[in-house]
Amino acid sequence: MALTAAFCNSFKRELLAMSPHTAADTYKISLIKPSPSGTINKATTNYSSLSTDEVANGSGYTTGGATLVGFTATLDTDTAILDWTTDPTWSASSISAAGAFIYNSTRSGAAVCVLDFGGTITSTSDTFTVTLPTPAAATGLPRIA
Repeated sequence: MALTAAFCNSFKRELLAMSPHTAADTYKISLIKPSPSGTINKATTNYSSLSTDEVANGSGYTTGGATLVGFTATLDTDTAILDWTTDPTWSASSISAAGAFIYNSTRSGAAVCVLDFGGTITSTSDTFTVTLPTPAAATGLPRIA
């Protein structure tokens, strides 16, 4: 079906309702397999929605994804950006992924954002790395402008 990079609407609603995620929460990033069967976009509200579209367990990947480290919230002019200091990696892995899903595991898998890699990225018995964008108004993800 489709994969569309977006800041999830449910997360925007939580921010406005003053019940946002916090730096003390555990954030995770899961990988989305090539050609997902469902639609993963700004309307995706929870990690549980990915049940058939996450990369399969095994070959160096564990379903549920990796824990993101070093949460920060910054402001670049009028754009707010979430960032994590360490790019997530899966060593000695054989993985093919088309995107990723960042979620808050402390809050029952609440969605934060969807990342679209723009094509399938593959590792073969090597390290698979998701390089998070520079936290700036034009490049940071997730961001609210």
